[in-house]
Formats: sequence, C-alpha cells, structure tokens
Amino acid sequence: MHMNSLSGKVAVILGGSGGIGFATGSALAELGVSVVLTGRNADRTERAVAALSAGNHLAASAEVSDSASLRQLADDVRHHYGRADILVNTSGFTKAVPHADLDALDDALIDELFAVNWRGQFAAIRAFAPLLRANADGLVVNVGSIAGRTGQGSNVAYCAAKAGLDVMAMSLGRALAPEIRVLNVSPGVVDTAFVPGRDSSFNDRAAKTTPLKRIGQPRDVADAIVACATSLRFATGTTIVVDGGRQLG
Repeated sequence: MHMNSLSGKVAVILGGSGGIGFATGSALAELGVSVVLTGRNADRTERAVAALSAGNHLAASAEVSDSASLRQLADDVRHHYGRADILVNTSGFTKAVPHADLDALDDALIDELFAVNWRGQFAAIRAFAPLLRANADGLVVNVGSIAGRTGQGSNVAYCAAKAGLDVMAMSLGRALAPEIRVLNVSPGVVDTAFVPGRDSSFNDRAAKTTPLKRIGQPRDVADAIVACATSLRFATGTTIVVDGGRQLG
C-alpha cells in the first residue's frame, strides 16, 4: 500500500460540523477514510456528514468539555467500526476581549476557555488512546493557533490555551510514541465564523498585513492535517504553522 493511502482508516473529528472540521472531513473522505463528525447541533452534523463523498461515515454528538461524553463517543466508535486511527481536535471557543481589559476576562470565562480549548483536547486524546494505540499507527492532530506563539489573539486566556496545545504536543508526542503520533496544526486568521464579530472588513485588513496577502481558507488547514497523516509520517511532538506568514508581521 502506498504510504499516502488512507483507505480503510477511521478518523474522528471533534467539531466536525465547523468550517475547519468539515473541510478536514471532506479531504479525508476523498482519500477513502471513514469519517466521524461530531458537533453540538445534531441536524447540522447530519447535514455535514451527508455532504461528504460516499463512504461509511457517521454523525455523532459530543461535548468537548464533558469527559464522560468523550468516553461515550470512543465507545460508540469502537462499537461501530472496531477501530480509530486518526483523532482531529478542531473544537474550540473564544470571545473577543481587549487584552488590556483585565476585568472583562473574568474567572468563569477563563475556565470555559480552558475547558473547551485545552482540557477537552486532552480528554479526547485520553478517551481515544486505547483505540489509537491498538494499530500501532495512531495519529492525533490538534488545531491550535499562532495566537499561542504571538500572544496576539481574541483574548489573553485563548492565547494561553493555544500555547498549551503546543506544549501538549511535545509532552504527548514523547509519552505516546511510537504507537501514537501527536501533532499540532497552527493557523492564523481563517475565513470562518469562529470569532464572533469578525466580518469581511476585518478579513480584508488581515489579508493586507499577511505576507501572502490573503487569509486562510478552511481547506488550507485541512490540507495540512492530511499531510500529517500522509507525507509527514516521521513527525511527532511539533507544531506546523499554516498562516500565510502572518506571525512574521
């Protein structure tokens, strides 16, 4: 089998009904992967699965901040497929808070940001590790952000949580090797509705200050995730930046 072939593998994509998650599911399905898309809205997730190319795909409900929900998802995947080869963590949440407005970033918001953007990713890996380890060729890809490197992002806690994903890749890349590889893909501004309040004018300004003179598209990030599963098979414990050079600014 060619090293880039993913036919017969099973990928679970947390946040799979979102922009990056769906683009990733589409790209993997095109390569013969059976794809599990999760989301909080069952109807939206079902529609996303129906839009994938033909295959043995599944829509599932999961709450990334609820570890019991993630354990149940792993059990459901085991029951349905008997295996899981790729786990992609695209779930996330943020809210724009000026970095200098310390009072606006209250404890409840900080806790929610870390629960959804760091703890949930770790909990998903923990839940799926036995399945990923079983075939001795498991892969985890977390979607981070250059905010974790630049300290510039929607709020201070979001930046910190994304920096935590970079460190998690190093820690778990070491701890779970050689059976499971752990990588991060780190985008800059991407053309999705992820950050509330960002509109086309924001995207236009961001494009002008990005060296490659455009913002990212979901497929740009998806292609990097696919590369983690195909051509970058000797990589683990590191972060791949896909930002059009934005962090250079």
